[in-house]
Amino acid sequence: MTDESTISRRDFSALALAAGVSAATRVSGASVEVMDTDVLVKTPSGDCDAALVHPQGNGHWPAVILFPDAFGLRPTMRAMAKRLAADGYSVLVPNPYYRSTKAPGLGPDFDFGNPADRAKLEALRAPMTSAAIMQDATAYIAFLDAQPSVNKKAKMGVVGYCMGGPMTMQAAAAGPERIGAGASFHGGGLVTDKPDSPHLLVPKIKAQYYFGIAANDDEKQPDAKTKLEAAFHAANLPAKIEVYQGTLHGWCVKDMPLQAGKPIYNEPQAERAWNELITLYKRAHV
Repeated sequence: MTDESTISRRDFSALALAAGVSAATRVSGASVEVMDTDVLVKTPSGDCDAALVHPQGNGHWPAVILFPDAFGLRPTMRAMAKRLAADGYSVLVPNPYYRSTKAPGLGPDFDFGNPADRAKLEALRAPMTSAAIMQDATAYIAFLDAQPSVNKKAKMGVVGYCMGGPMTMQAAAAGPERIGAGASFHGGGLVTDKPDSPHLLVPKIKAQYYFGIAANDDEKQPDAKTKLEAAFHAANLPAKIEVYQGTLHGWCVKDMPLQAGKPIYNEPQAERAWNELITLYKRAHV
């Protein structure tokens, strides 16, 4: 399902960077070398540990906030940020669980089928209310605008996977004058029956959007795409919404665990999703 409509500064104080480990990395398949630096972002709730990744050199690039899935800030998410950086972006990947623990938050042996593990995840996510994520996003935007690697004249982009999908909408609503494009891939909880449902934030958003929905997510909630489409149409915002046939929730992320002995990651469909992301950013001049 696709809806392509026509789209008709908030000032932030600069926040200091606390530099951690810094390294130059050559991205596989690309000739661009990027810097991957551990940083701290000051928020009203404390210091958020994060990764800041951008092309090496003294240039200025459009900023992107990458919101991780439930497994948090880990090498796979850094690798995705490096790939984005190689395309000419300055990317911040925050630890979504910083209020409770340092990254990654969940270990590689985490099992969604284990009630104890599920309880741990619920405890980590408990402080992450919609209002809290919007507050965080304001801090992330201000942090990025204080970085010499960021082109402050260009609009920012946001992208999220799994639980990071709705965070992109919360961020876009928190910084509508700054965020010009957002993308969600296999986002969970984009449309709920609660008063803080992400789709109800669309009237506050000014960003173009892309939603890539997993086939099995669509089977569980077939009306979500329709409600998203209606919300963006009512706000007169461009939004492309697609169901990726034959995919499972998590198909874009390489280190997803096996499901029933079969891989979740789907490389051809993940590459298609990546191309949609870059196309969106170029179209929105991010």
